[in-house]
Amino acid sequence: MQKRTSKVLQIASTYMGTIVGAGFATGQEILQFFTRFGYWGTITIAFATVLFIWLGTKMMIIASEIRANSYEDLNKALFGDKYGRLISLFMLVILLGVTAVMLAGAGTIFYEHWNIAYQVGLLITMAGSFLLLRKGMKSILAVNAIVVPTMLLFTVFVMIHTFHTPGSAKFLTLSTDYSPWAALASPFLYTAFNLSLAQAVLVPLGAEIRDRKTIVMGSWLGGIGIGFMLLAGHIALSLHMPGIQQFAIPMGGIARQLGQYVQFIYMFLIFAEIFTTLIANIYGLTLQLKERTSWSREWLTIAVLLLCYLASQIGFGPLLSTLYPLFGLISLGWLILMIRRRVTFRNS
Repeated sequence: MQKRTSKVLQIASTYMGTIVGAGFATGQEILQFFTRFGYWGTITIAFATVLFIWLGTKMMIIASEIRANSYEDLNKALFGDKYGRLISLFMLVILLGVTAVMLAGAGTIFYEHWNIAYQVGLLITMAGSFLLLRKGMKSILAVNAIVVPTMLLFTVFVMIHTFHTPGSAKFLTLSTDYSPWAALASPFLYTAFNLSLAQAVLVPLGAEIRDRKTIVMGSWLGGIGIGFMLLAGHIALSLHMPGIQQFAIPMGGIARQLGQYVQFIYMFLIFAEIFTTLIANIYGLTLQLKERTSWSREWLTIAVLLLCYLASQIGFGPLLSTLYPLFGLISLGWLILMIRRRVTFRNS
């Protein structure tokens, strides 16, 4: 029982840590996908939470059922062998780009908030990633076991502060000029984008677990945790609408009001969330590349880091604005096939 509980917590923390990346932690994703739709935001967050619970569970169960070695095996099961290979190749390129975005984001934090040169920040992040990834999945589980509870505590702190502020119920009455149809589409777009990215680490994680109940319980706990943090961020951002939209890091604007030390902790958490997403993506990429080459995992990790380093010279902003919309297009088709796929998992 104790072993199952430990596995459940590992799945939940890894799920949350993979989804709660830089865009989530900064508040930009919450603002763009939920808060700008006013009172609809609370309803759409509930939809997104259901999708995260349902499809996150489904993804890991399929991975366990087919004994997937990488996300390419999952895509073959969803798209068929021929198209699965093409989709996986496309995702390989995009994941490299997204990983470069994460690395560039880490370098930007070093430069803009800690007065350390951008290039030095990149090299420090790369060195930390390489050392941790030598331990494989264990390193991802260990990092998320620290970062996710800390992020949850910070989220609870912000939520308590918000409820003690006049007008804290603004999220229930906040008006919007956007169509209800645009609001209802947002949870599908949000979960499609994030789950298609998360498969790089959730597929190999699910493949390691042979017990259905452990996967289901871990996914439920992780999905609920994601929903809770989305709601807490939405409530806090709604209180400061519409002015909060002018900030590049909206949650940073809220953290600044809570004091210098809180703001420092928050910036460290943003870096930690970027870092967890970075190592998760690199791990998934190396598993995928290992099926296509004869290189060792360590040399593949070095190759991926070097490619991302070269791409990160373009800069955080240009990479983000170019690659994310492109990846969002394929994510919707992937989500539809995930919904349609039937699961016939056998208990072992």
